[in-house]
Formats: sequence, C-alpha cells, structure tokens
Amino acid sequence: MLAKFLDKILPITEVTCHCDIPCGIYDPRDAIQAAQTVVRMTELLEELDYSNGPSASLGNSMARFVAAKEEHAKKAKDDILVIWTDYFKPEHLEKYPDLHEKVWNACKLGSFVKVNVDLDKAKEFKAALEEIGEIFWETKK
Repeated sequence: MLAKFLDKILPITEVTCHCDIPCGIYDPRDAIQAAQTVVRMTELLEELDYSNGPSASLGNSMARFVAAKEEHAKKAKDDILVIWTDYFKPEHLEKYPDLHEKVWNACKLGSFVKVNVDLDKAKEFKAALEEIGEIFWETKK
C-alpha cells in the first residue's frame, strides 16, 4: 500500500540504455585481474598440505580458495562477455576475424577453471583474456 502511495506522489520513470556500461568505460583489465585471482587461488589449492589429514583449518582454507576461484572465474567471463557483446563491432571483426573464437575459447576455459583445479588451464585462461585485451586496446587507438 505504501508503494502505491509513493508511486502516485513520486512516479518512477523507466530509464533504458543500449548497453551494460555507460559509453567509453569498457576495460578488460578487471577481467584479467580476476583471471589472475583464479591463477593464485589454484596455486594455493595445489599448495594445501593434506599430510596431517583433514582439519577444520584445512577445510576452511580449501572452501575459501574454491569460492574465490569460482567467483573470479565467473567475473572474468562476465566482464569479457560484456566487452564482446557491447563493445566489439563488425569493423573490429573485419580486422580480427577470429575474435569470436578467441572469446568463445576464453569463456570455455573460464568454465573449466571454475570447476577444476588445473594451474596450466588457469594460466591459459588468463593469457586468453590478455590476448583479447590486447585486441581491445588496438581497437581503441
């Protein structure tokens, strides 16, 4: 009832935009930094010492590393997908005809590193995002 009253005295105007981010603020560095976090969490997971058997401390560390790794892999994918879908234009694809495949492969790697502990793949994920980032910066010139 309060919401209806407020809507009558302060009507809400619908606002729309053509993309997820205001124009000119696209930047792949956040995706790359998130991928670096995936690399580091994978390193920490691989460094865990299981020699003394299970413990609350070990379980806590593992849970935190896995949660951070999965969260940052998703963030990196989301960030690069926004750039792919909202920033890159047909003229960029003319200059970089394999861009769709690069983004698709990077996102597949992101999915893989979310659910696996594989340092080589985590580094490959970061490198793939860096390559897309280089293409992005070339198109900004």
